[in-house]
Amino acid sequence: MDERIAETTNDLTQVAADAEAAFGDLSTEQLNWKPAKKRWSVAQCFDHLITTHSLYFPLFERLEHGVAAPTFWERNSPLSGYFGRFLIQSLSPENPKKMKTTAKARPSASEIVGDMIQRFSRHQHEMIEHLRRIPADIDPLKTKITSPLMGLVTYSLDDCFTILVAHGRRHFGQAKRVLETEGFPG
Repeated sequence: MDERIAETTNDLTQVAADAEAAFGDLSTEQLNWKPAKKRWSVAQCFDHLITTHSLYFPLFERLEHGVAAPTFWERNSPLSGYFGRFLIQSLSPENPKKMKTTAKARPSASEIVGDMIQRFSRHQHEMIEHLRRIPADIDPLKTKITSPLMGLVTYSLDDCFTILVAHGRRHFGQAKRVLETEGFPG
């Protein structure tokens, strides 16, 4: 487990560093600029990641304190492997298909003020600390969790780690494409 946590935390640290390098000097206007009415701004990409990944914190805390007894569905769902593979593939930065998010994971629709990239970086480090506190004796391949976004979806903790990193990289790429869009304010 320690090796898997180290790999995941290194990847999450890299996503935060890449975000700071690519977007850390953007103005509020640039962070909130949208390529089109129904597309997200750079700030919304990172707001979405903060919102979504924060939903995992209670689970990580239950694992840390040893009070994460698996539910009947987590123990018996024949679809956990399928859901994990599906989400990893769907959230891959290489997957060009757009995905809809659930209502509780949508970013703010109004202008986002403050230093969004610093908030994202702090959030990544907070998530890393949560992951580091998960006991080493928990087997991430055998531990099944329920998605905090969709209650019937279960997958392994190991898939969860992969999903968190892939999701971060996917929206990092999306934010980079915003910068490359014609009309982006200079």
